[in-house]
Amino acid sequence: MSVLGALHRDQFPPRTRGMRLRAQVAVLLARVLARLKPHHLQRVLARLSRGARPATFAQAMAARRVVLAGRISLHGVKACLPRSLSAVLLCRAYGVWPTWCVGVGARPPFGAHAWIEVGEKLVGEPGEHRDWVRLITVPPLSEPA
Repeated sequence: MSVLGALHRDQFPPRTRGMRLRAQVAVLLARVLARLKPHHLQRVLARLSRGARPATFAQAMAARRVVLAGRISLHGVKACLPRSLSAVLLCRAYGVWPTWCVGVGARPPFGAHAWIEVGEKLVGEPGEHRDWVRLITVPPLSEPA
């Protein structure tokens, strides 16, 4: 089964050399992007999302799992920004794009958080859609790059 085929299924994709390499590149790019100012980051991600198909929940979850399997440092509470960026960049490597979000909790504690979602469903995150106030979102754009 191909890696792209695995991302279209609701299962954990095989850890092939190509998948590991793409995940490592996504993590490195995410660390660079995480240093940008918010408005620059939003502009870069909006440009990257052009031409990508909207991701399914299974595709977004598979990308998140692959990214987490490759880096223990992305499991931490304060690693939400590079984790979400890595997952969205890995999705983009396969031609799909979930909605990337940054926001705060709707109820105390009002901590900042970054995540990906498909529709109104958070991907691999606790809580529900209504638990977060979105400050920045980058949804999939349908126009070509």
